[in-house]
Amino acid sequence: MLPAVVKLCCGISYPHVRSMTGLRRAAVAALGQELSHLQSEGHITCPTQSAAVGHEDVFYLRQGEEALNEALEIVESTDGWKLDLAEKNGDVIYSKVLKGNRKVFRLEAELDASPEELYEILFLRVEEMHRWNPSITSIRVLKQVGRNTVVTHEVSAETAGNLIGQRDFLSVRHSSRSGSRVYLGGAATRFESVPPQPGFVRAEDGPTCIILHALPHHSGKSRFIWLLNMDVKGWLPKSLVNKALPRAQLDFTKHLRHHLTAQTQTQEKSRT
Repeated sequence: MLPAVVKLCCGISYPHVRSMTGLRRAAVAALGQELSHLQSEGHITCPTQSAAVGHEDVFYLRQGEEALNEALEIVESTDGWKLDLAEKNGDVIYSKVLKGNRKVFRLEAELDASPEELYEILFLRVEEMHRWNPSITSIRVLKQVGRNTVVTHEVSAETAGNLIGQRDFLSVRHSSRSGSRVYLGGAATRFESVPPQPGFVRAEDGPTCIILHALPHHSGKSRFIWLLNMDVKGWLPKSLVNKALPRAQLDFTKHLRHHLTAQTQTQEKSRT
């Protein structure tokens, strides 16, 4: 029965699968493998025996994989991108306007870490992000679905430099691999036990993604591409939001670099 479930989740419901690039096909294949993995561990049974939790797991797996594919389509599209910011250290941010008049931002940078190291920091240890990123108060994993999908609740910090103000996010996060590349995707989701919180504006991410791949001849360095696609909600001028979001990307990358440097220094001290 499982192949039918995999087929349903990996293609019938959205026709653009037929025209996917090899990268997105790899992401679809990864979803099928993850469903098989969940079935082997008893988390998902055959459709005639499925409990509600099984359907919920498939929902989050499918939503995370679709968010990643949609975000990759935006990143890979060559139309409409305009240079927004260019920093002296080589970081650049491009922007484009999608249907519905939403502006998205694509940051490109080089980081002194391998894709595997960044994957561990940004996905496996996502709950520790508040320790090195002052713009975040907390990130909590609400649900783990297999090895590559999690549901998280994130609360942004209320800081003087935060033009948008404090927000919370309920998101599904999904990871995938293709060769030496690592893909992290995400989107806003629902989780019944965490309704909108009093005192917070619930913003919505996605579809969004991060692409990590090793630089040629530099296995310890990575190309870091981040598509930021966010609806901050609330009554904020669009001009203010479009100014604040790319700045938030640069700040995040700066804090990530500081964390990588501190981590390297700690590792070097432990060897001496």
